[in-house]
Amino acid sequence: MPEGYLTLVLHAHLPYVRHPEHAYSLEEKWLYEAITESYIPLLWGFERLADDGIPYRITISISPPLMTMWRDAFLQQRYVAHLEKLIELAEKETHRTRRTSFEPVARMYHERFRKVHATFCHRYRCDLVRAFAALQDAGYLEIITTAATHGYLPLMLRPEAIRAQIAVGVMEYQNHFGRRPQGMWLPECAYVPGIDNFLKEYGLRYFFMDTHGLLFASHRPRYGVFAPIYCHSGVAAFGRDVESSKQVWSAQEGYPGDFDYREYYRDIGFDLDCEYIKPYIHPDGIRIHTGIKYYRITGRTQHKEPYVPAWANAKADIHAGNFMFNREQQINYLRRFMDRPPLIVAPYDAELFGHWWFEGPIWLELLIRKINACKKIELITPSDYLARHPCNQVATPCASSWGNKGYHEVWLCQANEWIYRHLHWAQDRMVELAARYPHADGILRRALKQAARELLLAQASDWAFIMATGTMVEYAGRRTKLHLLNFKGLWHQIRENRLEPPWLASLEQRHSIFPHIEPGIYAPQN
Repeated sequence: MPEGYLTLVLHAHLPYVRHPEHAYSLEEKWLYEAITESYIPLLWGFERLADDGIPYRITISISPPLMTMWRDAFLQQRYVAHLEKLIELAEKETHRTRRTSFEPVARMYHERFRKVHATFCHRYRCDLVRAFAALQDAGYLEIITTAATHGYLPLMLRPEAIRAQIAVGVMEYQNHFGRRPQGMWLPECAYVPGIDNFLKEYGLRYFFMDTHGLLFASHRPRYGVFAPIYCHSGVAAFGRDVESSKQVWSAQEGYPGDFDYREYYRDIGFDLDCEYIKPYIHPDGIRIHTGIKYYRITGRTQHKEPYVPAWANAKADIHAGNFMFNREQQINYLRRFMDRPPLIVAPYDAELFGHWWFEGPIWLELLIRKINACKKIELITPSDYLARHPCNQVATPCASSWGNKGYHEVWLCQANEWIYRHLHWAQDRMVELAARYPHADGILRRALKQAARELLLAQASDWAFIMATGTMVEYAGRRTKLHLLNFKGLWHQIRENRLEPPWLASLEQRHSIFPHIEPGIYAPQN
């Protein structure tokens, strides 16, 4: 038996962004950047480990909007066009930087983008869901789901709205992976007592929460966050370990801030002459990140030195060893007080690896290799743990989230409080529609399905988060209002029996998420 367990959890999520009405969409680049810099590099590392016969178990949650966007033919086509433009720019850069200290980095980008293109178009045939599913089927990954549109569940108030988010999240997972999920990533790790009852209703065995959500449970957990607890529903709650999180999350105290790592904020989209870079930025001339960055962090000042990939990779190796050493010391201390191997749960946003922390995917691969070689720690998933240790303490976790200050302040503050009276009104009306038209068919059924989609899209926690942090606020507000107005228009037309087929069809074409959604999920439960 190992001395301790490590559960690495990657949460992969982006809001549903699809704009066929525009020839160019700045917000769609969120998806393109994440595929190029995070999802495919992570897959490369996972596949290299599998090819080398190294056993590992990683938990990854993939949100329904992300699954849908990965398999959307329109977005796939746009992504390939984006990638081909990026390859063109990288090739130009290999000529522009010739005989300079930037030339090796330019060639690295050119080779990397071409490899991403070959991987996406030929190896995966544009289907990242299938690529991740293959690793799950081979026993390396445990893929779980999250709520339908990553809605912030504690602020929904109506049980029917919470149930719908969870039901659609489970349904979409089944549609894409052909099996039922074992667990759920609660959006923003946000929990209030009672949410676990909905998870149990849909056969989910566990969820994750922040540290204090477990520590401040109704009864103090005997093992702190180093073992799960069962809610009274029988669903297990796993708590985040603070120490391992900070080492990877923090740009100030953690690994990503090392001076040899790539500097995220110095991009040629801002650094180079406008006429040269213009074909590769926003058509209106707005400067944006291209993904080609030539500098390392260097220090705390504005002075930056050229990026040296070999130095960065060497640091990733050192940091992987340091992370493993720290977990071993943590486990050696904890095991003296426990009747089972301590469990360290380390959850992160998947997009941290590669996009924000360029060396993150190679660090993760090196960490897994080192853990496999030392044999003191075992990588384990929550399902694996519960199978080995089915007897756990029972208590009720406390309301919490992993947002700033640990509760709901980020998603309910002065910047975004205005959205909730409208969201609650729409939830009430959707429940009424589901109760009033339980056997709808034809165009009425289509309208009810689209109303449910619009409500779910309006509920995405991303919009409130963006408003609170002050980034892309105009877009977040516009998306919230758009979906609420669409819902209200559909509600009026359904109630007044005057459905407009052309408008309904346009909504179905633009917001085509969740094709198999059932409006009845909003019906009140007896």
